[in-house]
Amino acid sequence: MSTDKMLGRETGMKGSSKAADYVEKYFKKYKLEPKGENGYRQNFTAKVTRVKIENPERKSDNIIGFLDNNAPYIIVIGAHYDHLGTGHIGGSRDSLGVGKIHNGADDNASGVAGLLELARHYSSNDVKEPYNILFIGFGAEELGLLGSKYFTENPTVSLDSIQWMLNMDMIGRYNPENGLAVIGYGTSSAFPKIFEGITSSIKFNKSRDGNGGSDQTSFYKKNIPVLFFHTGGHDDYHKPSDDEDKIDYKAMEAILKLEIDVLDNSMKQPKMDFQWTN
Repeated sequence: MSTDKMLGRETGMKGSSKAADYVEKYFKKYKLEPKGENGYRQNFTAKVTRVKIENPERKSDNIIGFLDNNAPYIIVIGAHYDHLGTGHIGGSRDSLGVGKIHNGADDNASGVAGLLELARHYSSNDVKEPYNILFIGFGAEELGLLGSKYFTENPTVSLDSIQWMLNMDMIGRYNPENGLAVIGYGTSSAFPKIFEGITSSIKFNKSRDGNGGSDQTSFYKKNIPVLFFHTGGHDDYHKPSDDEDKIDYKAMEAILKLEIDVLDNSMKQPKMDFQWTN
């Protein structure tokens, strides 16, 4: 997902298309039900607006798989699979790096790995959970959360049926001094109860706000409770140096275990209320 052959997964280009195929392959492997508008795919057009380029309009896809537990409500788990390509679409923090491949190992191959691991876990755990789960690989997040915006404006399930949304964006560079950020804790009065008794081998800090620079924001704006798991910024963010060898896999495993505990506790709750945090 973050090797040079993916060419930085730029929206509308070959690498991003290959990343979408990769997510779809695993959704099929885990026998998730297709929940796009064209199989697993929800096609949309994204536009590059940060910089002037010759081909600003790009084709992209949300990849959507559904674990149907015949339940009345749905939990959404998402992560974006696109990145900056070679930096020509804007967003690079390295002016000398434009033209070099931005592999985006943390941003957001790490989140996609988490998405696929949670899909594997819940599709193979021989437990019929009391909630359905919708897994989404979002396209065009780097162009302005465009994939998640498109989904929430053109949902393939009823938004009223969504219990809450879990988003993973940059979960690969855990810093013990800062800890893991869990953003959105204030978006439902149920979250304090959900987190009761949950412990982890890593430090995590709960933050109330539902807004933020990733795909959970699109759901928050539709009055849906959200949590955004994020290990924070670092010197390699949006630079060609965001490479796979810097990922902390042991910490990622702990983050996913924490997420499973939170998800499982949330499934013990009735339909959650929504709270604005600002």
